Amino acid sequence: SRKNGRGCFDLPVQMTGYDMVHYSLSPSYDMVHYGHSNQLRQAKAMGDYLVVGVHTDGEISKHKGPPVFTQAERYKMVRAIKWVDEIVEGAPYVTTLDTLDKHSCDFCVHGDDITLTVDGEDTYAEVKREGRYRECRRTQGVSTTDLVGRMLLMTKAHHSNLDNSNYQQHTDNFGKGPKGHSPWTGVSQFLQTSQKIIQFASGKEPQPGDTIIYVAGAFDLFHIGHVDFLEAVYKLAEKPYVIVGLHFDQEVNRYKGKNYPIMNVHERTLSVLACRYVSEVVIGAPYAVGKDLLDHFKVDLVIHGKTEVFPDKDSSDPYAEPKKRGIFRTVDSGNSLTTDDIVQRIIENRLQFEARNQKKEAKELAVFEAMKRQVEGAV
Repeated sequence: SRKNGRGCFDLPVQMTGYDMVHYSLSPSYDMVHYGHSNQLRQAKAMGDYLVVGVHTDGEISKHKGPPVFTQAERYKMVRAIKWVDEIVEGAPYVTTLDTLDKHSCDFCVHGDDITLTVDGEDTYAEVKREGRYRECRRTQGVSTTDLVGRMLLMTKAHHSNLDNSNYQQHTDNFGKGPKGHSPWTGVSQFLQTSQKIIQFASGKEPQPGDTIIYVAGAFDLFHIGHVDFLEAVYKLAEKPYVIVGLHFDQEVNRYKGKNYPIMNVHERTLSVLACRYVSEVVIGAPYAVGKDLLDHFKVDLVIHGKTEVFPDKDSSDPYAEPKKRGIFRTVDSGNSLTTDDIVQRIIENRLQFEARNQKKEAKELAVFEAMKRQVEGAV
């Protein structure tokens, strides 16, 4: 039960009567990606009401190193994930029984990697001892370390990084300690499956009276700027059904240049599907929003943000058809953050991030070796 509804937040009445309330605390929810979203999806499936603790900038800096995003940005990002019912701002880095009881939670959920304090202690030791801890599976193929590595390297081969010697050399410097490779920090190749898309997708079709809104773009490194834009789009109608068209990687590279996108189209699909303001995603949407697409989805509105609209390959306006129909609108979300800005944050703090991840892995390796010795001693 929700322990008689106790908690420090004013919660909705319908919360009473839930059978199982649980608390999920990520390592920091810095650079929220589809791996975090998948952790929260799994956590929500273990109970009925999901409370998510998010750390302050100070806590992350103390135990891990400088965060990429501010705490205000991270709070908003986590709130936008559709499996989250409530967040606890400024959650303590070490989860205790008092933390769970304060927020009326039955148990705590975390991924199957280990999270350590600055002193190398397991942050979940107390709740594990008392049987109020559960694990969900880590999502293969992504980590904050990996995404930061992609941004620092910015090579056209970063989507096939396992076979790229330059990338491997970079990760050796960026994420490896002097004595080996931590099983928790290592990144394996991401393999998209239809089952994973089904797990993330809402599965809901438009209903009579819904306003069908179409937006398109790269939505690379899905971030708070995207969330603010999609929230603004969602609020345009009383019953919105928001469809996001995601461009293929080659198309994004054509109009954004450099070495974009950072995340491939499969990764970007899951990131967008996890957002509570999104109903459907078109994977590999055509760059020009043409007649066929508008008619197929019965689109009522086509929205673009304040960012630049790049012309199509033939120099034509990709929004010519919706403009002709009078259904094109421009929305100002009030947030000017771009993927370029995030990359710049990483580059400016490169040495700090490299030191942060090397320190993190060294601590993980020490714990892993201790665990191995303990198992070997018991045999």
